[in-house]
Amino acid sequence: MKHIVQKLLFVLITIPLIFGHAAAYSSDKGSADEAVALVKKAVAYLSANGKEKSFAEFSNSTGQFVSKDLYVFVYNNEGLNLAHGANAKLIGKNLMELKDNEGVFIVKEFIKTANGKTGKGWVDYKWPNPVSKALEAKSTYVEKAGDVIIGCGIYK
Repeated sequence: MKHIVQKLLFVLITIPLIFGHAAAYSSDKGSADEAVALVKKAVAYLSANGKEKSFAEFSNSTGQFVSKDLYVFVYNNEGLNLAHGANAKLIGKNLMELKDNEGVFIVKEFIKTANGKTGKGWVDYKWPNPVSKALEAKSTYVEKAGDVIIGCGIYK
């Protein structure tokens, strides 16, 4: 009987710890809805504040356009990165030829999607996750905002 009680206690203690850890990890990951909302917030901010102020705020790694593992970035139609909330070293670089390990030209797809019929949409590709260090499926929501493209990606 003592053996059964010990096993039951172990299970009752261990399961919440396991699921609690998984829930904590997943709460650090942004959702698709959160990515779309962040892009829409950025589009509105750009409209209200102009490019100079907006691009500076979008590139602020501790600012209002960075949440959990989500951040906003901006490209023009020539593939030039104009703002990046996670990697300031990319700002000012032309990334038109950037592709994933499966040959997807990521920035070209952002541009194509944002310049499509609806002016917005999702682009799927593979990208290294900075937390897990593994190559993972990533999906980025992009939206046309005047003459620029604003995006935010999620790891699936």
